[in-house]
Amino acid sequence: MKISVCGKGGSGKSTIVTLLANEARASGYEVLVVDADESNSGLFRMLGFDQPPTPLMELVGGKKSLKQNMNQPNVLAENTIWTENILPPYLLKQDGLMLVSIGKILQALEGCACPMGVLNREFLKKLTLKAKELAIVDMEAGVEHFGRGVETSIDSVIIVVEPPFESVEVGEKIHSLAAGIGIENVWAILNKIPSEEIARRLAEELIKRDMDVIGHIHFDAEVFKSSVEGGVPGKGRAVEEIREVLGTILSRVGRQSSA
Repeated sequence: MKISVCGKGGSGKSTIVTLLANEARASGYEVLVVDADESNSGLFRMLGFDQPPTPLMELVGGKKSLKQNMNQPNVLAENTIWTENILPPYLLKQDGLMLVSIGKILQALEGCACPMGVLNREFLKKLTLKAKELAIVDMEAGVEHFGRGVETSIDSVIIVVEPPFESVEVGEKIHSLAAGIGIENVWAILNKIPSEEIARRLAEELIKRDMDVIGHIHFDAEVFKSSVEGGVPGKGRAVEEIREVLGTILSRVGRQSSA
């Protein structure tokens, strides 16, 4: 299963990705995290790695050489990409948790991130997962990646929604775009929830928009304490709540597979 985690900037996508990845690993899955957010550089640290992987973009000689080098001999030119075919330093691995990075914006006047979107789309299209392997993609903020067709190779979309109404509107747009390309599994997770009243009202707003809310993560002081050091806690309320979310996802996908 390939899961795309989307949402408004600042909604907590990378935190949700890390919590999901850690919980899936604890549940016996080999987890590949795909860092597809060209602006956020700290995901590797949140996942417990000492350094980031070398971006896959460098395998094709950078953004300017993408078109010319996409079919040159390397793992990205293969019709099928297995996780074991991606070697260090492009893939980092520890305790069954794997990380690859598509690429980052590193300097001013570098140009748009469109080539990274193309590479991400082609990588996810070719990526083939074995039983008990799971891919979780930390997408860039907003909806532009839908315009690049990245989600055409995704099985499921998780929309992270926080209390501000702007997040609800972005979530609704993501939901519409995902449904428009035929993705059946589109779910919303409420994040940074300060109270049950806010959770109820936010869920009602999403339900009005025909969005399926599969769980919510309350405001957790441990998450914010860990974020000062660039990490994510291994225990606490958020960890317990993400466990329920993952259980719901796996149960629903399992029912679909057996239908």
